Amino acid sequence: MPLWPVCYQMSGFDVSDVRRFYDRHTPAFLKYGQGGGAGVIHRAVWGPGAGTREQAFHYVDDLIAERARSLLGGSGRTLHLVDLGCGIGASLCYLAGRLPMRGTGVTLSPVQARYAAERIQAAGLGDRLACAEADYTSLPASIGPADLAYAIESFVHGPSAERFFAESGRLVRPGGLLILCDDFRRAAADPSAERLIRRFRRGWHINTLLQPDELHALARAAGFEHESTMDLTPMLEMRRSRDRIVDLLAGIIERLPLGRDRVDYLVGGSALQSCLARGWIGYDLVVFRRKVAGRG
Repeated sequence: MPLWPVCYQMSGFDVSDVRRFYDRHTPAFLKYGQGGGAGVIHRAVWGPGAGTREQAFHYVDDLIAERARSLLGGSGRTLHLVDLGCGIGASLCYLAGRLPMRGTGVTLSPVQARYAAERIQAAGLGDRLACAEADYTSLPASIGPADLAYAIESFVHGPSAERFFAESGRLVRPGGLLILCDDFRRAAADPSAERLIRRFRRGWHINTLLQPDELHALARAAGFEHESTMDLTPMLEMRRSRDRIVDLLAGIIERLPLGRDRVDYLVGGSALQSCLARGWIGYDLVVFRRKVAGRG
C-alpha cells in the first residue's frame, strides 16, 4: 500500500489566525494545563533524571542549556539566546538562571507578550531578557545576532518553513545553533492517519508537519548542518485519564453547532495523542549548526 504524501507543509492558517488562537487560549492553558503553575505551556518530557513534574516540564530546557554551554568553551562570554515562539517567557527565565546569557523572546500574541513581560520583571531579569511581539518569519532587524535560537512547539504553526529557516539563517551566527523541539511526521500507510492528522492540524492551528528528510533539506538550503535528532516520543505522557475523557468527548465536540473554535484545541490534542501512540507523528528535538563560511 502506498504511503501518504510526504509533504505536509500547508498554509491553512495565517499569522492572524495563530495570533488569535494563542490570545484566546493562553489563559486556559495556564489555568488548566499541568505546567501552568510554572508558566510552561509545552509538554512534560520524562527523560533521564526527570524525577518530578517540574523537572519533566523543564527537561527540554535543560537539553538546550547543555548545548548552549558547549558554545562557551571556557570563554566566559555572555551568550545571546533567542526563543522563537516564547510563550510567556518561562523557558527564557529558566535558562537565564542557569547560563551567562541575555535573551530575547518572540511571540505573535500580545496576550503572551504581556504575560512574558510581567514574568521577566517579577524574576528580576529585566536587564537581561526582553520579549518582542513579532513574527519569527519576519524578525525586526534589531533582534540578533544569536549564538543559539530555539523553537519549542512553535515551528509547526509557521505558515512557511522556508521563511522560518531563511530568517533563522540571518539570525544565528556562523557556528551557532538552531534547536527545534516539535511534532514531525512519520511515514504512515493507514488511511485513518490522514483523518486524525487533519483533526490535529485544525484543532491546534498547525501549518507545517514535515518528515525529517524535508526538514533537513530546508535547513541545508538556509545554511545549516544537521547535528543530531533525539526522539522524545517515548518520554511523553500518553493516554492519561484526562486524555481518555477528551477522546470520549471529541466526537460530541466536533458536532457542536456554535463556539467550536473555543474547544477545538481539545479535539486537536486528542488527535495528536492518537497519532503519537500509533507512530504517525513523533516528538523530536533536532539540532542544527549554522555553517561557517569556507567549511563544508
